[in-house]
This record gives sequence, structure tokens and C-alpha cells, in this order.
Amino acid sequence: MDLSGKVIQKLSEVGGQSKSGNAWRKQEFIIETGGQYPKKVCVALWGDKIDQFALAVGDEVTLGVDVESREYNGRWYTDVKAYKVEKGQRSTPPAPNQMPDVSTFNDDSGENDLPF
Repeated sequence: MDLSGKVIQKLSEVGGQSKSGNAWRKQEFIIETGGQYPKKVCVALWGDKIDQFALAVGDEVTLGVDVESREYNGRWYTDVKAYKVEKGQRSTPPAPNQMPDVSTFNDDSGENDLPF
């Protein structure tokens, strides 16, 4: 699944060790989507991808993301993990019902072009 938007916040990096003793680290970013009703989505980068993609506040990005939910003690938690990042301008759809620019409403040629 792809998600496009602007990085509006960079949260602190967290890390630790897994039960098996492997070190892990995660950094989360808040992405604001475009459109008429923008949404804010918290997206996580894990491990080496944090350094590889080097996201900064203000970056326009398109992310390849995986969405996964898990249950813990009767509550559900959802993670949005980015596995691919493309930086650059996002495509914005044209504004709906936008009127074309009109320089004049009459023709000053002096002739009546009416068909009747």
C-alpha cells in the first residue's frame, strides 16, 4: 500500500533488546496526507532504514507501507511500517469545479455573432 504526504513531525528514536538479545531501534514520523480532508498518520521506520531514508520535517514523500494489527490483553494495536520511501513532490489532483480564467466576456469586433 502506498501513502503520500508531508513529514510534519519527527518523534524521538527508541531502541532496546529483544527477548533473544538482538538490538532493535525504531523511529516514528507523522505524515500529513493531502486532499480536501488531510489525515495525519504515524509511520515507523525500523533498524537501518532510519539512516537509509533519513527523513526530515518538511519532506514530501511517497511511502510503501505495511499495516498490521495485533491483540494484547484484550486491546488491539495497529502499526504502520514503511519499507520504501520516495522523496519528492507528491501529485495533487486539480481543484474540483475550478473555473477557467476568462479575460473578457464580450468580443469588441463590432459584429453580432448571435445565430438568431
